[in-house]
Amino acid sequence: MGQTSKELRISEQGQITNRFNAAITNLGSQSMDVRLGGIYALQRIMQDSSRDHPTVVAVLSAYVRQHARLPASGTRKAQTALPADVQAVMNVLANRLPNRDRGTMIDLSGTDLRGLQSMGGSFLSARGLNINFREANFEEADLSGAELVDADLREAWMLGAQLPAANLLQANLREATLDTANLTGATFCLGVITGSRVKHDCADLTGASLNSANLTDVDLEGAKLADASMTSANLTGAVLVGADLKGADLTGANLTGADFTGARLKGAKLKGAKRDGARGLPPSLR
Repeated sequence: MGQTSKELRISEQGQITNRFNAAITNLGSQSMDVRLGGIYALQRIMQDSSRDHPTVVAVLSAYVRQHARLPASGTRKAQTALPADVQAVMNVLANRLPNRDRGTMIDLSGTDLRGLQSMGGSFLSARGLNINFREANFEEADLSGAELVDADLREAWMLGAQLPAANLLQANLREATLDTANLTGATFCLGVITGSRVKHDCADLTGASLNSANLTDVDLEGAKLADASMTSANLTGAVLVGADLKGADLTGANLTGADFTGARLKGAKLKGAKRDGARGLPPSLR
């Protein structure tokens, strides 16, 4: 029985190897249909074999970097939709089982993901998983409800992106462009009680551009927003208690009902901002 079990395992691994090789061959096809078949074959291998899951994640990440490279010209013009094969890979990665990654980096830095459609899943489900979107282009992308905990989004271009209910806890958004983005219901911060104190684990938005972004009722307590540009942003009812807003530009922003209690506002610009019912602003900024 032991020998039979061993032979079965060897046979299964051989079958997976054959399936993997066939799927990789299909990825190189000139036919979109064949490439899609290869992508979904790799998804099935991920589901069937936890041992091969990290390898498939690495292969699919490399596929996106190869087939959705940012143009050399650095163009930022919108596109209607992603190519079907790249969208399919993103769907597969979004709906994988992250606990099988075993430290594998999902490296999608410098990729052109303009027009990405809702993936119906999440990239992350817990902290400590590796995902790199640095300098990626998410213009007009739909990331509604996406789990992007701890994600590296430095200098990402997210103009007009849809991020309602997205989880951006501890994400690195330094110098990211989120102008006109919809961030209603997004999670940026979490209060952690340590002894008698509350520590806030927050996304880093230092130097980020949030001009005309929708941040209605968003909780940014303790957030890092130093030197952020938030001109004409909608911060109605936002919680900015203890936030670092040093040098932030809030010119023309809607701050109705926002709470700035304990926020650091040295050098912040609020010219033309609507401040009806805003709390916690120092006398010089009321």
